[in-house]
Amino acid sequence: MKAKVYTTAALIIAIIFALNLVSNEFHLRLDLTEGGQYTLSEATENILENLEEPVTIKAYFSQNLPANIIKTRTDFQELLLEYANRADGMLQYEFINPNEKESIETEATNNGIQPVLINVREKDQVKQQKAFLGAVISLGDKQEVIPFVQPGSAMEYALSTAIKKLSITNKPVIGLLTGHGEAGAEELGQLDQQVSILYTTQDIRLDSSDIPAAVKTLVVIRPNDTIPPAQQQKIDQFLARGGNLLLALNRVNGNLQQAFGYAQATGWETWLQQRNILLEDAFVVDAKCGAVTLQQQTPFGIMQSQLAFPYLPIAARFADHPASKGLENVVFEFASPLTYVGDSSIRFTPLVFSSDKANKLKAPQYFDVNKQWTEADLPLRDVIIAGAFQGRIAGTAQSKLVVIGDGDFALSSQQQRRPPDNINLLSNAIDWLSDDTGLIALRTKGVTSRPLEELEDSTKTILKYTNFLLPVVLAIAYGLIRMQRNRMKRFQRMSESY
Repeated sequence: MKAKVYTTAALIIAIIFALNLVSNEFHLRLDLTEGGQYTLSEATENILENLEEPVTIKAYFSQNLPANIIKTRTDFQELLLEYANRADGMLQYEFINPNEKESIETEATNNGIQPVLINVREKDQVKQQKAFLGAVISLGDKQEVIPFVQPGSAMEYALSTAIKKLSITNKPVIGLLTGHGEAGAEELGQLDQQVSILYTTQDIRLDSSDIPAAVKTLVVIRPNDTIPPAQQQKIDQFLARGGNLLLALNRVNGNLQQAFGYAQATGWETWLQQRNILLEDAFVVDAKCGAVTLQQQTPFGIMQSQLAFPYLPIAARFADHPASKGLENVVFEFASPLTYVGDSSIRFTPLVFSSDKANKLKAPQYFDVNKQWTEADLPLRDVIIAGAFQGRIAGTAQSKLVVIGDGDFALSSQQQRRPPDNINLLSNAIDWLSDDTGLIALRTKGVTSRPLEELEDSTKTILKYTNFLLPVVLAIAYGLIRMQRNRMKRFQRMSESY
């Protein structure tokens, strides 16, 4: 009997030992998250498999940190392990603790890794500790820095884009149309951070030259002045040779100080209408919307309050399309509805929709910020705010076009940063137009916002009374069942045969 026990124990130990050896060679992880947060995307796999030079990654992570920060280090280390396995020897990494030596800390700081102060609890006291959470990616003599790995952020996007930026040699050229009051570089800082990874941007003026042959995609963002017909012809020639075009236009605009909204014409609406694309001079209003700050005089002084303003719609419905897939919330400012009235010769895909409580209000409009909006004011659903077109848009060549009914939604400044998905929508559209969709899935992989779904009032009422009454009903039912069972026991005990 003892020999059998010893044999069984020895077999179990041998199996565990063998599993450990196998686990060091093969790493298997089951990913049950909704967005595949722990599974490398196809874009990342392609980047790693196509590496022609070895990549070296130095991860500067402090130790002895709180649990949530340690998890960030563990997640990053597991991600690097998967990268190394997929790269087949073309990626090496090491973890360095800058807090061990002052020289290593200086090295990390000189490489662009900035320390952060975090609160650490020790013996019922809270103290601040300097921590490093960053990485340096090197390929040849080129170097990219991830200065801070944000806990809970999309690590794969930051890491893959850094490697892609180092490994790409000839970047495609994206043209930014200028000369008609379009958005300038100072308003496109957030967009440039993403676009510069894969592309080189070049300002294009049509009053002095044609669109260069190297430009594959032309981007037009918030023009304020009219584009002359002669320059529109140059746009047609660009599309006729297979070029692609992105238009983010303000067909309507608003002035909150004057509480007035008006239509705006730049000639692009006529150009679109010739292609059976209607960008209406109307405001999209939506129950799901942003807010405005209202100052009110009260007996206690001037008070500020936030009021929902349906003229600032927040889109949360998107098409399953490379330009919009994975987005969660895009905040618009005075957006216009988009309609396609042509035939099937041009493929039209609506990209962005309003909620199921929306409307289209013809410009001009006077804004009443104190208005109490009702369901009768918002009878429409799925109003289209942006769309993608593919086909013979001009000439006989196949080309692509993306139209967004708001020119301001992705513009930023040092004082005003835009939500990530605002920038992602524009970046994804550029990727799709330029036939380089490799990083689209990564860009929207991290969760940015998960608001609770809006419920109908009737559903809310049903849930409220169900939560209140169900426990009471269950308790009464249990009491009745128990009473009936005790009653049956009494009858059995009183029977002659008991």
